[in-house]
Amino acid sequence: MTAEKARVGPLTFDEPAQGATWGPDVLQMSGLDALRASLERRLPDPPVSRLTGLRLSEVGLGMASAWMPASPWWQSGAGVFLGGTTAFVADMALGASVFASAPAGIGMTTSELSVSFLRAPTTRCQTIIGRGRLIHATRSLGLAEATLEDGRGRLLGHSSSRCVFFPLDPTMLEGRSSPTAENSDEPPPYLREVEGDVYGQEYWDATPGLTIMRQVVDGAFVPPCFRLFGLRGIDAREGAMSIAMPASRWLSNSFGVLYGGATAFLADAAIILAAGTTVPAGTAFNTIDLKVYFLRPVRPGDGELVARAAVTHRGRTIAVVGCEIVGPDGAATAKATGSVLILPGRHWKRPVHVADEMTAESADV
Repeated sequence: MTAEKARVGPLTFDEPAQGATWGPDVLQMSGLDALRASLERRLPDPPVSRLTGLRLSEVGLGMASAWMPASPWWQSGAGVFLGGTTAFVADMALGASVFASAPAGIGMTTSELSVSFLRAPTTRCQTIIGRGRLIHATRSLGLAEATLEDGRGRLLGHSSSRCVFFPLDPTMLEGRSSPTAENSDEPPPYLREVEGDVYGQEYWDATPGLTIMRQVVDGAFVPPCFRLFGLRGIDAREGAMSIAMPASRWLSNSFGVLYGGATAFLADAAIILAAGTTVPAGTAFNTIDLKVYFLRPVRPGDGELVARAAVTHRGRTIAVVGCEIVGPDGAATAKATGSVLILPGRHWKRPVHVADEMTAESADV
């Protein structure tokens, strides 16, 4: 499928974001009460939920589940989903399971997210579900883990996260309105007609990875998932890739800062494309693990986040990649590392199942 190259995403990011952030009324709610109010739609969906369909599906003391439709907007240029899609769902399930233990007047932010990917999702998954549970919490920190599965019950991955509690600043929430989530005549972006480039096996068999990534930079190859988030390639060299993402309000969570799962998705995209610059034609590759350290929150506004990824080790079947993300002001906002499984001669038609691919021969990386 192809789309007009002039468009950045399913919407222009000048279009007002749907949804709303939470207002001062949440100051009187415990984390569990706020999450239940969100689940019951007594609090509005945040913009990132309206963008992607990601929502809570269950919440209790020390546990939470989140789900998201496996929309075709999440497709990469090969038709499968990037590993960062799974991380995107995991961050909500993990964060909510920790936040459910918070007393009134306390907020929560993710400081570290780790995901091991077991199966690459596709549109056939129907939904992606994260089931999180709190492992341990103190007055300042919470640790949680989550399993990720699809709508057919197949395991997609395992994740863990460390979160930080902080006192909510009333001035942070002042002046915010709480309209209903259905505050636009336009359908949510994930329900709109999909746009973007998805190429068949003939393209991948004939085109070296570095050539593909340079096409991404030139804007000649823009997959649906890039259009959904407004991602654009900045630079591609052998072993390195830089990608930008708008610091758009569409990516805001309920507290009005950029959702950590969106930052994780950006990091994963840069990591896998950096590894992709090193592969010959006819080679499948996908992330098998991702670890992100969040250094500071990012408020939506003008400008972009820029992810710069570089390969630090390239073995026969495994590449290890480091990534730094800087905010619109140029200060570091996150650091990430990831491992990418590389499969020469492997077709994209069959999604990567890591357990099936990691043989004794591939252990020699």
